[in-house]
Amino acid sequence: MGPDPTLALDRVILGGDPIYTRTDLLERSGVPDRLARTLWRALGFPDAGGARAFAEIDLLALQTVGRLIEEHLLDEETAIVVARSLGQSTARLADWQTEAVGRLLTDRGELPDVDAGLDPESMDTIAARAGELIGPLGALLDYAWRRQLVAVLDRRLARAEAAAEEAVATVGFADLVGFTRLSRQLVDADLAALVESFEAASADVVAATGAQLVKTVGDEILFVAPTAAVAVATAQRLHDVHRQLPEVPQVRIGLATGHVLRRMGDVFGATVNLASRLTAFARPGKTLVDAATAAEAEELPGVRLRQQAPRRVRGVGVVRAFELIGMQN
Repeated sequence: MGPDPTLALDRVILGGDPIYTRTDLLERSGVPDRLARTLWRALGFPDAGGARAFAEIDLLALQTVGRLIEEHLLDEETAIVVARSLGQSTARLADWQTEAVGRLLTDRGELPDVDAGLDPESMDTIAARAGELIGPLGALLDYAWRRQLVAVLDRRLARAEAAAEEAVATVGFADLVGFTRLSRQLVDADLAALVESFEAASADVVAATGAQLVKTVGDEILFVAPTAAVAVATAQRLHDVHRQLPEVPQVRIGLATGHVLRRMGDVFGATVNLASRLTAFARPGKTLVDAATAAEAEELPGVRLRQQAPRRVRGVGVVRAFELIGMQN
């Protein structure tokens, strides 16, 4: 049996061979076994047992965490939270980028269709491209993280300066109509392209209008806006943009204004739940808003509202909803 072709790829990406066991890392880093195991699992990886599964990059990372804790810049609990956030975010990022670059190489004829299997020559191609991209993509990741960090800190500092208003926002959900039915009809590649078009177009709109994209979940996005006016403008643009994408079904949107709990990049609370329920009630291509959002939206030029029959929603109570039938241009 010849050498494992993935080892060469791992060497390129990690910058060296796996030469350390977990015991080696503990001895060289001084980090307790319990914490090291917890951090590794928080990143999303299973225990490696006694195998030589770790490279120099792993040792440096563990030493860095140990130093941050020793210098009281982080405590153990915060270090684990940071590791979990990094693991979850970068796992999706790595999967997304691998798929995009793999598709490019396949389209160029440098790689065969993955379903056909990968021969040694293909593995060599992947390793070569990884070696060329790992540095530039790593630099771009650092750049994007720094830019996002500035944006988050600016938002939090702005909310701190207006403490009375810091917990109030307009929450919006937008989802694709008939996605479950489409997922049964489309082949995997077409379904992936549909989701990618929806997510990319939606993210562009949310960023352009001044709202904040919280997360995307396949056929649905969650965003938060500082005011109802921004949320209404975002909803309008989402409808307009998706109508211009023939491959993307209509979207329906729900908006609710009120107090929200922000934690770990996500939002929670009754306002979030209400926006989700309103989305489920909305007609294809339409936006439903709650009474608080309607009270602000009706003051906007060009906005008209049509009140819906009150609905009793389990866990929420009686909900007064309004359909936006005219929006600001």
